[in-house]
Amino acid sequence: MKTDPAALVERALSGDRGAVAKLLSLVEEGGDGARAAIKALHPHSGRAWSIGITGAPGAGKSTLTDRLIGAVRATGAEIGVLAVDPTSPFSGGAILGDRVRMQEHATDPGVFIRSMATRGHLGGLALATPQAVRVLDAIGKPWIVVETVGVGQVEVEIAGHADTTVVVVNPGWGDAVQAAKAGLLEVADIFVVNKADRPGAPDAVRDLDGMLEMAGALEWRPPIVSTVATTGDGIDELWDAIGQHRAYLESSDGLTRQRHERVAAEVRTIVAERLLEQAAATCRGPRFDELISEVEARTRDPYGAADALLAE
Repeated sequence: MKTDPAALVERALSGDRGAVAKLLSLVEEGGDGARAAIKALHPHSGRAWSIGITGAPGAGKSTLTDRLIGAVRATGAEIGVLAVDPTSPFSGGAILGDRVRMQEHATDPGVFIRSMATRGHLGGLALATPQAVRVLDAIGKPWIVVETVGVGQVEVEIAGHADTTVVVVNPGWGDAVQAAKAGLLEVADIFVVNKADRPGAPDAVRDLDGMLEMAGALEWRPPIVSTVATTGDGIDELWDAIGQHRAYLESSDGLTRQRHERVAAEVRTIVAERLLEQAAATCRGPRFDELISEVEARTRDPYGAADALLAE
């Protein structure tokens, strides 16, 4: 019963937090169990609003997320948090240090916090994270925060698949060229200058504003919010900005278009992973070894060997 996806889904939908945790582990690992669980959960999803939070390590994202949890809970709504961490190359586990900052909410039944890592899942975080969001959505969390540790391609991609994406920078964060290279311009719905009590904060706001000016006319111009997450300063303004972005999307076709693109990207990723699985299965065994020997003997070229495998 513990590992049966149908039983886990039934228990999770009835409010069993342990079953939710097991389902999240299941989708992290991938495979047939994850597919069965998502198939059962999918009809129950589609109601949550997701917030992606990304930015350079040390920008204060975890403290900001902690404050956002408080803002959501103050409205009486429940919230789920996925803290996406890199996998340790030694233990295979996630680096959970930043999660300590959220522990004051650990005993709140209206808050579900989970760290995720790349371990085990063939498609990695880009494929596992949307499924984890779907789990929290299906069990009834109306707000879901996805926090990523860095601004690498995968992290930005994950955060950018949320309904509202918050990009966090600090005073002295760097120039617009670096932001553009990281892809932050494309994904940001809201910019946050955190640690705004430090010297250089007004310069960071000015740089971001100039960067947005150079971007030209935008359907939605990302607001720039200054915060000091450690004290809570600016959190109300950030929460208001999230609400304004949600209202903007819901009052236009933006939300429908955005979610359509997100689902299309997810399905493309799954198809690509399935094809990689098939390719891995094709490229082994006696026939594969025979073709490799022919390529090494110069009696067949590599493209010819690939064509032969695909044809067979």
